Amino acid sequence: MDLFSESKIQLKQKRSEITPLAERIRPTSIDEFVGQEHIVGAGKPLRLMIERRQLWSMIFWGPPGVGKTTLARLIAVHSDADFYQLNAVSSGVKDVREIIARAERNLKNANRKTLLFIDEIHRFNKAQQDALLHSVEEGIVTLIGATTENPSFEVIGPLLSRSRVYILESLTKNDLDKILEHAMRHDEYLVKYTIKIDDRNLLMLLAGGDARSMLNGLETAVQLALSNQEGSVELQVTPELIREAFQYRYAKYDKSGEEHYNIISAFIKSMRGSDPDASVYWLARMLEGGEDPKFIARRLVILASEDIGNADPFAVVLATNCFTAIHYIGMPEARIILSQCATYLASAPKSNAAYMAIEHALKDVKNKPNEPVPLHLRNAPTSFMKELGYGNTYRYAHDYAGGFVEQDHLPASLKNTIYYKPTDSGREGTIRERLNSLWKNKKR
Repeated sequence: MDLFSESKIQLKQKRSEITPLAERIRPTSIDEFVGQEHIVGAGKPLRLMIERRQLWSMIFWGPPGVGKTTLARLIAVHSDADFYQLNAVSSGVKDVREIIARAERNLKNANRKTLLFIDEIHRFNKAQQDALLHSVEEGIVTLIGATTENPSFEVIGPLLSRSRVYILESLTKNDLDKILEHAMRHDEYLVKYTIKIDDRNLLMLLAGGDARSMLNGLETAVQLALSNQEGSVELQVTPELIREAFQYRYAKYDKSGEEHYNIISAFIKSMRGSDPDASVYWLARMLEGGEDPKFIARRLVILASEDIGNADPFAVVLATNCFTAIHYIGMPEARIILSQCATYLASAPKSNAAYMAIEHALKDVKNKPNEPVPLHLRNAPTSFMKELGYGNTYRYAHDYAGGFVEQDHLPASLKNTIYYKPTDSGREGTIRERLNSLWKNKKR
């Protein structure tokens, strides 16, 4: 009997006809596991840990349906440890403490280890995670946490430092195809039929790279085919049946999670990079995911000043009008206004000179002494102030040709300091030429 045969028998006995397909064909050995070769391939640390029945605390981070729960269960089956599973959505500190108490008894009475698997560990708050810390540190329990969110944001530092983080990657098309083929050839119910899937690519696309979603979608499509082709053992799974099984493609976008920040970052950087095609794609991803159009519009106003500025002064006007328009109109028509604004900003000439100017000025204000305003720039509403010299030597620009006269407007210690450095891009090139012609000692 090989290392995993006993485990296969134990898992198969637990399955029933009402179990979803994704659960029925869940791998029972590491050799059946598909994907994640970078951590479970031959000779990789996690593979060796499973084969040697070793245990250490770890966090599995990756998108849905890529094998986090399956790996945790494989480790549990082959670790010779008591196994407990909690879902962070429905469990609390009380549940954790009960398992810790059992783990302490196991360790004391039978010198037996306890493995605790917490699915969606990012949904545990700080107090709930704190309740685990001592037991993990002392080795009373070995923790495996699964999360779709970046653990550096969602898992407390002390717990994270005591765990090894494994990043699980999205399954490739080849991985999904293997899982699909395995299901049709080995599932005890699907093997009763000859199943022809007209468009496997569509099935994988609608599943969004989620193996569990793909398998459950397949099972639903097969059930629909059975009802349409009653009595037949040859089932045609058409694209129409696949679409009906899924109803609506889930756009992978969590408005409060890391994906929110990843996509808005890609959106901003695409516009900054003058790529209107990528900009409108990421805009569509946000809208399809249910993002608030006003949030997107606010970012457009910021980008119009920060990354375009005076290279195209109309950009901030358009962005502000865009924000106002979508407030009046709302979705779904607001998508058109957002698209117009995003593609314009992406196509406009770029300059961050105005942004850099205020950043450098703020740095000087924070790090240098706050000198008094030069006397000639001060207002003199009273005769006493005039006697003190307030405004005495100030020269009124409109009294001079071209509405300009050269005089100092900064404190003496900052004389001739240049904060605003216009680029040659768009309208800013003209601005730069004018400033250089006026200020002979301040070449930009």
